[in-house]
Amino acid sequence: MGSRSGRPRPPAENGQVREAVRAARRVVVKIGSSSLTTAAGGLDRARVDRLVDALASLDAQVVLVSSGAIAAGLAPLGMTRRPRDLANQQAAASVGQGLLMQAYTDAFARRDRIVGQVLLTVDDVTRRAHYRNAYRTLQRLLDLGTVPIVNENDTVATEEIRFGDNDRLAALVASLVQADLLVLLSDVDALYTGDPAKPESRRIDEVRTEADLDGVSIGRTGRAGLGTGGMVTKVEAARIATGAGIPVVLTAAPLAAAALSGESVGTLFHRVRERPAARLFWLAHATSPRGRLHLDPGAVRAVVARKASLLAAGITAVDGRFAAGDPVDLVDSDGNPVARGLVNYDATELPALLGHSTMELGPGYEKEVVHRDDLVLL
Repeated sequence: MGSRSGRPRPPAENGQVREAVRAARRVVVKIGSSSLTTAAGGLDRARVDRLVDALASLDAQVVLVSSGAIAAGLAPLGMTRRPRDLANQQAAASVGQGLLMQAYTDAFARRDRIVGQVLLTVDDVTRRAHYRNAYRTLQRLLDLGTVPIVNENDTVATEEIRFGDNDRLAALVASLVQADLLVLLSDVDALYTGDPAKPESRRIDEVRTEADLDGVSIGRTGRAGLGTGGMVTKVEAARIATGAGIPVVLTAAPLAAAALSGESVGTLFHRVRERPAARLFWLAHATSPRGRLHLDPGAVRAVVARKASLLAAGITAVDGRFAAGDPVDLVDSDGNPVARGLVNYDATELPALLGHSTMELGPGYEKEVVHRDDLVLL
């Protein structure tokens, strides 16, 4: 979908400077596995150093979302390619995460910067108390002048609770820390309408609306086989971030310094809205529902139009296996999701409560099924 980073590109086109980039005071940068490691596994320290040079020179707070833990752990474990099964992925991540952090610690130390490791799971940023803890940790690290280095906690995450890829994680972290800019770095230099080797393919310099993506053919995993996504995950991450009011630059890792200085390299995705509430944005985009609550028309109106809490009296049926605090979808009479929220009761408790008012249920059932502060419309 994009060209390899070796394809020559001018550092700035027509002398243009991206003011939205230069004005950013808090930047989230994501780098992919293929930009840090070799195809056989193992970290490329020269690539790490080039990235750190670009980040350390910034006059802004930086959060780095770095892939590469699984890829870095392959060679020490004698693996030639990224394993497909979760157990071996977790083993490789366990070995590789330490190697990855050591490389960053050494590289930033040479530039008198301190780094901090932050490993996240979906629960860390969807459950209210965990979300506050994640935000406070990242905020304090930034206040202390460190560079937080974020990755998914691959050693414990299961398929049910994974973010899916670090492009998506980076977009969600950018929302969490209220970043001014997200930069997605990989082994492609920009978004193209098709294979860059074909003369009919056109580089896309800016994306302002979905219409700018019409006719774009998006590929998947890179040639090295080390990543989990490809251009498709980067475009989706850009949609998430711009929907959170954050502009996005997509380009190749060797062009990081030029991109961060505001030069017109790569593709700039303009933000499409003002910032929504960050935690609810996470709830909408970072979670997978563990069940469904079927609502009667009155409850749908209350939740959607009045933005009220969901009470047991408006629920007609319950699907799924979930515990209190899990995300569930609220669906209308046709089964269409209208909202997502964190439920206050277990799936085994709810059936006996359906159709009853809080007064009828009595002591112990004063809580709403889903409180409006834990609910986001879809």
